[in-house]
Amino acid sequence: MKQKGFTLVELVVVIVILGILAATALPRFINVATDARIAALNGVAGAIRSAVALAQSRYIATGSTTATTINMGVGGSTQAVDVAAGTGIPAGTATGIQAALQNGADGFTFTCAAGTCSVVQTGGPAACLVSYAGATGTVTTTALTAANCGG
Repeated sequence: MKQKGFTLVELVVVIVILGILAATALPRFINVATDARIAALNGVAGAIRSAVALAQSRYIATGSTTATTINMGVGGSTQAVDVAAGTGIPAGTATGIQAALQNGADGFTFTCAAGTCSVVQTGGPAACLVSYAGATGTVTTTALTAANCGG
């Protein structure tokens, strides 16, 4: 009587092949958290850029090129934002760019000093950050790399 089935060698070869495939695919799935953190901070960078544009638009609409504070409140509410006179760029402070975001950065931590703000995801790695320069209104995302955000 002839028996049918797989030999032990065939089963070992299949297990080794599956192990190799799993070892190559696993790092891609592990990187999902890093990719999500980078995407979230890129979203905050976009929100900051939009807040700068809105603040400058509001500044120009008021018609005063010497003002250092604008009201970005909606529907009669007051949301004072500190800006640079002459340009309307929000200051790199909590009462500047952070106020211009109007709670649009929940889950993120702002640290502002000397006219520059750094934004990190709350609980995330400190090196994974977005920078905002209040003097120019420039948003920098060069620190959003897998090496900085992989923690």
